Amino acid sequence: MKVLAVLSQKGGVGKTTLATCLAVAAEQAGKVAAIIDLDPQATASFWKDVRQLDTPAVASIQPIRLPAMLKACADAGTDLVIIDGAAVARDVAYEAARHADFVLIPTKTAVFDTMSMTHTLDVVRQLHKAFAVVLTFVPPQGQETGDAIKAVTELGATVCPVTIGNRKAFFRAQAAGQAVQEFEAHGPAANEIKRLYEYTDIQLYKNREVV
Repeated sequence: MKVLAVLSQKGGVGKTTLATCLAVAAEQAGKVAAIIDLDPQATASFWKDVRQLDTPAVASIQPIRLPAMLKACADAGTDLVIIDGAAVARDVAYEAARHADFVLIPTKTAVFDTMSMTHTLDVVRQLHKAFAVVLTFVPPQGQETGDAIKAVTELGATVCPVTIGNRKAFFRAQAAGQAVQEFEAHGPAANEIKRLYEYTDIQLYKNREVV
């Protein structure tokens, strides 16, 4: 079993959207996936409440129960667990990252957002975890994306080669309890998730820790 953590101590950057879409992408690739929702707002759990399908499983828990829940997932034959982290809470980010094989750190392209992720970077680096920063809500044009990539690079962080656009399909799919590739299978948003899943899948099967 592999564990992917989607973490950012900045709210509103698309953590839950990525977690749910990637879990569905894993299922579409033939894997058994589950989402562990550590966010007190329980957005992933609300998504599951309106979803018409039984899978992927979503469990909303307190961080202290994470090791036991991961063991239960492994015992149940789960291939991929995606941890949906909480904004602000450093202790939640630390606990999630500690158990992760790979960490995705979503951030918007605004300068304030890219700089605010340094706290999450500190946590991941403290634990020597492999990670990448993924740009979300990317505008269709303008210099913000280039500026954000430069800022992330200057922080010494790996930039994910896949960016996630600011697309209405993500919001509409989320409201319907779907992943965007279910809502609009052949749209540009679905293609972004497909490529992001392929990237994370490759990273997950590398070494658990980096030094």
